Amino acid sequence: MKKIIISIIVVCIAIAAYSQNPQQTPQQGPKTMKAAPQQTKLQAGPKAHSPALKKVYDENIDPLKQIDQAVSQAKREGKFVICQLGGNWCPWCLKFADFISKDHEISKLLRHNFVYIHVNYNPKQAKKDKAYEEKSKKLLKRLNNAGRFGYPVFVILNGKGKVIHIQDSSFLEEGDGYDRAKVLRFFKNWTPAALSKL
Repeated sequence: MKKIIISIIVVCIAIAAYSQNPQQTPQQGPKTMKAAPQQTKLQAGPKAHSPALKKVYDENIDPLKQIDQAVSQAKREGKFVICQLGGNWCPWCLKFADFISKDHEISKLLRHNFVYIHVNYNPKQAKKDKAYEEKSKKLLKRLNNAGRFGYPVFVILNGKGKVIHIQDSSFLEEGDGYDRAKVLRFFKNWTPAALSKL
């Protein structure tokens, strides 16, 4: 009887301790416990109470034509092109799109310096569909095989359509989300004005 009472007391203490700090929850991956991230970071992983993220990739357009049109626009406007390569199948791709759209400073920086496009590519579909695989090979070649870094991956093209930088998105992460300071630093360092100083 004493063992049962002690067990009940231990459970009650654990519940009380958890209820005083509900932000500390077990996380997936190598870390077992992690404090809630700062507001500058974007939460990873689907949550039952979070709204569905907007699908930003148009799966019905030719990505090579999309890139060519963006390059033409960038040349006219004195900007660079950023291709966010990924797809609606990729939660991290949609989360990044959502993250930058909700930050006024980042959005303004992008508008003034880049033609920003979401370039659709689905590696699983490429394995199943021969016609899609052939088109995808041309796309990946055009973007210097940027998919080797995972998704999303960011490819910056100059006004002539030349790839001048490929950014692995994992370097923009912090904990379970994207780090605002890292994202801003990346975009600022690859503006036409920043490169003109070289």
